[in-house]
Amino acid sequence: MDLISDIDIIIDEKVEVCDTKILPDNFKAGQRKLYIESYGCQMNFSDSEIVASVMQKHGFGTTSNVEEADLVFLNTCSIREKAEQTVRFRLDHLNSLKKKKPELIIGVLGCMAERLKTKFLEEEKIVDIVVGPDAYRDLPNLVERVDEGDKAVNVLLSREETYADIAPIRLNSNGVSAFISIMRGCDNMCSFCVVPFTRGRERSRSPESIVQEAKDLFSQGYREVTLLGQNVDSYKWAGEANKKETDLAIAQGKPAVTFANLLEMVAQISPDLRVRFSTSHPKDMTDEVLHTMAKYENICKYIHLPVQSGNSRVLELMNRTYDREWYIERIDAIRRILGEDCGISSDMIAGFCTETEEEHQDTLSLMEYVQYDFSYMFFYSERPGTLAARKYKDDIPMEVKKRRLQEIVDLQRKLSYQRNQRDVGQVHKVLIEGFSKRSQEHLQGRNSQNKVVIFPKGKHQKGEYVDVLVTDFTAATLLGEVV
Repeated sequence: MDLISDIDIIIDEKVEVCDTKILPDNFKAGQRKLYIESYGCQMNFSDSEIVASVMQKHGFGTTSNVEEADLVFLNTCSIREKAEQTVRFRLDHLNSLKKKKPELIIGVLGCMAERLKTKFLEEEKIVDIVVGPDAYRDLPNLVERVDEGDKAVNVLLSREETYADIAPIRLNSNGVSAFISIMRGCDNMCSFCVVPFTRGRERSRSPESIVQEAKDLFSQGYREVTLLGQNVDSYKWAGEANKKETDLAIAQGKPAVTFANLLEMVAQISPDLRVRFSTSHPKDMTDEVLHTMAKYENICKYIHLPVQSGNSRVLELMNRTYDREWYIERIDAIRRILGEDCGISSDMIAGFCTETEEEHQDTLSLMEYVQYDFSYMFFYSERPGTLAARKYKDDIPMEVKKRRLQEIVDLQRKLSYQRNQRDVGQVHKVLIEGFSKRSQEHLQGRNSQNKVVIFPKGKHQKGEYVDVLVTDFTAATLLGEVV
């Protein structure tokens, strides 16, 4: 759940949509056409670029038009029930397409594929391929089996697979910013979360492969990389991807590369290469990481630090392995080492099992204490197979969940407004990402704190750094002029 999507504020069930991306056209004459639709988090979008790379080597190019595709992949998310419903609705739509084009191959990839496995083949008769997130290398073989008339499934999880040797095809990218997956899986076992079951155990990529990928991106004109993982702060490398073997090597005295070390290595590539990371777990956010961030201007001063609840009893039920006081101490460390202007965002769950009204108020008071710049907010959605589903009763009525969520959203809007108000009159270094969504006469980019800044385009171009004086703001955006 910690790994975030691009949606800043989710108000209620009607707008609790799963962020979706479609890979653009990238095919040559004579190639079979692959359509990939990705749901959920940044890791899924990054994985789709790996899938495109694997399939390109076997004669497939990507298309953004599902009507002309020979092969359709839905890269799915299982974080919330709404995400799974979205995929099922999409399969219903694809069913009509397959009736017109029986030779069309349809595959379900990713977390939902791993969780539901062969159920897709039994209930969703149009699904030909089901592939988990650690089996993308096997996709060409699975497609070949379907071409021969069979159905195909591979949902085996791995303790070693990191896809470190596969160069993603950066089709989701704006040409300025790119994701680099530094690790896969999760060992945290939060009681509400399916990720450890759908993505397996933690394993890390070698620092050499990560740094080389960042160097390659910089040489291609990229000016920002985001280091991705379910829990980047637990990254460590001592010559083995397998976490168990890495821990054993460290215990035997072998030096290890920590996340703070890796962050510094990437930052040293060039002062013109911005570095971001996501997501951090409060239990693993160290002062060493914070001091490394303070040391380098090109490491963005923004941290996504999901809290989920502001109450210690609820956090214990969630198996978050920290309490309210620990979290506040980490916030205090961020403010002390990086300053009051460091951007902080969070994830919030309203209405977790047995949450009382007083405990909900603890979440609101924590939000007031931290002064989050923005948050990703949801009401609790029970996921089958998780510890919470097995052990606790989902006993908070839906109307109470929605009301509590609305109170969280309303407070966050106020906090976002107040945090953005602080920026008026200040000059921010902004990396231009492209045109504003509303006007071709304006450009937009983000500052170090991950806030969107919009300003008149003048003669500036995508990929440039500019200094922008903030003159106005909304709860979601900063407005200004280049100085």
